[in-house]
Order: sequence, then structure tokens, then C-alpha cells
Amino acid sequence: MVSDKPVLAYELPNERDIFWQKRVWRVLDVREKINLPFVYPDAPLFNILTNAAKAGELTLYSSEKDDFSVRLSTEELNATLFRKDTVLVPIDETNYEIRVVETEVYYEDVKRFRIEEMWYFDSKTSQLRVRILGIAPMKERYTESGDFIGESPLFWVHMPSAREVLARETVFAEGNEASRMTWEDLFEMRKFSSYIYKDGNVRDNRLQDLYTGVDLLLEAEKIDQEIFNFEHDLWSN
Repeated sequence: MVSDKPVLAYELPNERDIFWQKRVWRVLDVREKINLPFVYPDAPLFNILTNAAKAGELTLYSSEKDDFSVRLSTEELNATLFRKDTVLVPIDETNYEIRVVETEVYYEDVKRFRIEEMWYFDSKTSQLRVRILGIAPMKERYTESGDFIGESPLFWVHMPSAREVLARETVFAEGNEASRMTWEDLFEMRKFSSYIYKDGNVRDNRLQDLYTGVDLLLEAEKIDQEIFNFEHDLWSN
């Protein structure tokens, strides 16, 4: 833990200087090698976020919306982190009884995170910039027979509000355990791998609603390339 590293305030641009902006949503898979620090057993990101929320240091928001408008109460947070299931428990060789079992969501259950971010071009500084707006851990869902039916976010974290929490927690650096890089540093330097699954559109469609297979991957890469080419195309015209 780093207790002496201050969080530098963002330089807030004037709305009149925002020449162009684009909101995108990404998926980060913790099973990719570069993303393994997200599930470092001693301090996984999921535990850092939930422990800070339980301590009252961080506000979590409902998974129903990604605009950070609905805060989770303590009761709603507990209901999110502790799931109640009904199971059949054998009493003897022929009889069973139904019991309610409470199971906690662990960091191993979170295989992917969603990230919401805003890219914008600041005409005052002539720079293309990005701000991560939020992050949401994803929980896989299964039927009673064990068939995978999809995944859904557990909650949303407003990243600008979480910077102080993230700035005091160090990230495991493979190959150099003396590194004091924090989670705030990791996100600011974008030391993670992810891919776009949605961008701002009038129908609020995800890419998978419109594309499949190779076309889905190509469209995600196309949006990524359009963002990075924007600044170059602006100066080359």
C-alpha cells in the first residue's frame, strides 16, 4: 500500500474547446497475460473495490445503468456480493430437504471487466485525450443444469471518484517486484489489454448485435483505428 502518493487533479477542459468526442465501452479479460495483475491473489482489483465500498470509502452504482445515477445501498451491495441459492440436501438414502445456501462472489468468479471511456480532442492543447469513466466486474451466469447463458455486470465504479483508493494500492509487477506502480498508474498509462464491444450510437446497439465472427473482430478494430487515426487525419487535411 502507498500512503504518501497524492492524486493529481485532472485538468478540466472547457466545453468550448472540445472539438470532437466519442464514448466507447471495452471488455478486459483477466485471463490475458498482461491483465493477470487484476487477479493477483494477494490483492485482486475486485477485492480492492469491494473492500473500499464496505469501508464507506467508495460508492458503487447499480449495474442497470452505466451513467452512475443510481447508488447501491449497503443492503443492495450485500445482495450483490452474497447470492442465495436453493439446494437439495440429502437427509437419508431416500429423502431430501430444500435448504437456502448463501454463497459469496469471489474475485475468481470475475473473468472480465467492462470499461467505459470517453475519447476527446482538446482544440486548446491540440491533443487527443481519453478519460476512463467507469469500470464494472462481470459475473458469469449459468442455468440450474450448469449451462452458460451469458454474463452481467455486478456494479459500476465511477473511476474519477475511485482515484484516491486506486492510488494507494500497488499493482504486482511481474519481473520487478520492487515496482511501486499503483492501480491509478496502471489505468492512466493504459497498461492493460482490452477490445471494444460498443460505441455510442443512436440505437445503443452492441457490436455483437450487428456483427458475428470475424466481422465482429474487424469492426471492433476498425473503431479502435478510427480513434487513433483521428488526430493524424485532422493535421493531414
